[in-house]
Amino acid sequence: MRFADYAKIYVTAGKGGDGSAHFRREKYIPRGGPDGGDGGKGGSIVLKGNPQLNTILDLRYKKFIKAKPGENGAGNKKTGAGGEDIILSVPLGTVAYDAESRERLGEITEQDQELVIAEGGRGGLGNWHFRSSTNQTPQFAQEGKPGEERVVELELKLIADVGLVGFPNAGKSTLLSALSEAKPKIGDYPFTTLEPNLGVVKFSDYRSFVMADIPGIIEEAHQGKGLGIQFLRHIERNNVLLFMVAADTDIEYEYQALINELKAYRSDLLEKPRILAITKMDLKQGFKLEEELHFEDEIPVIPISSATGHGVDELRETLWAAIQDAKQIEDNQDSTGA
Repeated sequence: MRFADYAKIYVTAGKGGDGSAHFRREKYIPRGGPDGGDGGKGGSIVLKGNPQLNTILDLRYKKFIKAKPGENGAGNKKTGAGGEDIILSVPLGTVAYDAESRERLGEITEQDQELVIAEGGRGGLGNWHFRSSTNQTPQFAQEGKPGEERVVELELKLIADVGLVGFPNAGKSTLLSALSEAKPKIGDYPFTTLEPNLGVVKFSDYRSFVMADIPGIIEEAHQGKGLGIQFLRHIERNNVLLFMVAADTDIEYEYQALINELKAYRSDLLEKPRILAITKMDLKQGFKLEEELHFEDEIPVIPISSATGHGVDELRETLWAAIQDAKQIEDNQDSTGA
């Protein structure tokens, strides 16, 4: 399946049906009162969460979406049928914006969660609503209201327990392949990964977590360079960030450069738990670094080699513990209303 994390759609909800200006006409009742029914509500356009999806590619081919109108009211106070809602299945992590105002319409984060992005028009009232002591035969009824019409931008922010953060060729795809059954494209050249990949990391005791391989960042990515901010948004929905720096580079410099990019994009991302994996340790004699590393922040540092498996089990357990700590903090915040 091809990946897409952005789509712009033009949505028009259904118009409400018109109310009826009808009068009761039956045998022996030649002058029955007003009995015009109400118009039906127009169909709405609704996003619905589907955890089986991981792309919004289909919506790129459904640019113009229009719901059906409600039916008009009828005599005997019969309300017209409502227009059928259009349900658009989207992956968890989909955020909807009004393209013109950039108003955030909402976000889909749970299975079967629904978000109305265009509300159907209200049906008009039938003439029986307008009877009064001074006007017992109202000749009019309300017209139905038009449905909402807008351009909606959809952005997908992948929901994963762990997000891999690193420059191109840091070994992110190789690690994802080693830890899970995901089969990302792997190659020794920049931007091998052009789209995020998800993998499920499993333990022998049936524990598991989801890891996202996010395409390589470069310096000044927050300004749009390289792949730019196209994929930085996916880091926002991860519980733990795994920074990855290759052993054959200036480790301290590259780690700080990654920190600077995230800080420039969204400084609050640095509040997430972080772990640093020094990759490609098989390139070092005896799997050891020659120099001692110094970082401004306290961060677990784990040397690994995805090719040989060196340090991979330790990294897996460290990530699991960090995920549980992050979830505990989130649960505590929810319980206290923070």
